[in-house]
Amino acid sequence: MKKILVRVLIALVLILVALTATCYVMINSIVKKSVETIGPKVAGVDIKLGGIKLSPFSGKGEITGLVVGNPAGFKSPTAITIGSASVVVQPASLISDKIVVRSVIVQAPDITFETSLSGNNLKKILANVEASTAGSTSSTAPGEKKAAKKIEVDDFVITGGKIHVSVTLMGGKSATIPLPEIHLTNLGTGADGMTGAELSQKVLKAIADSALKAVGGSVTGLGKGAAEGMEKATKSITDIFKKK
Repeated sequence: MKKILVRVLIALVLILVALTATCYVMINSIVKKSVETIGPKVAGVDIKLGGIKLSPFSGKGEITGLVVGNPAGFKSPTAITIGSASVVVQPASLISDKIVVRSVIVQAPDITFETSLSGNNLKKILANVEASTAGSTSSTAPGEKKAAKKIEVDDFVITGGKIHVSVTLMGGKSATIPLPEIHLTNLGTGADGMTGAELSQKVLKAIADSALKAVGGSVTGLGKGAAEGMEKATKSITDIFKKK
């Protein structure tokens, strides 16, 4: 009898381990699929995710190889490239209606700020995201059959980033400048939380605003020959944001 009980216990442990491993893989694959299928419908650009590792027990995870493409009409191949980002999620919230993310830290992203008098790539992506959420009181994103989970992010940090500036009026010349650290807090902390599209809107708006200020402040360091054209482009971008 004792041997039978031991064998049963071992079998149960093995089943538990197998189920745990399956859940772990499913969580990661579901997140990756959601990013690559729903993300493009919301942002209007290609989005690829290299991988995600998230433990359903500790809530700690890492996102790698996130690439956000550029809208049609822009020459640069990508708008945002993130090598890695660490996340900490409240484990119990993964099976609730609202996922609680304690922190997100994005390290050294590459931001391409491509602009001309007609507009810029970041503003275009932001406009696409805003259009996907405008007038919608539900949490259903384009392409979804049912309401999406709500999200809360307590702390969102983007640090060590670089902006690759490309301005048509500079005759194709480019410059690379540092992206000031971005720190967002208490996103979706209310009872209703926020959708993934709404979170994307907040983050993209912060990136676009920060990039605009950094680009405007770097005009004097881009060379006398390009300064006049850069000033005109910056003024045009500022006018666009004033319409918000």
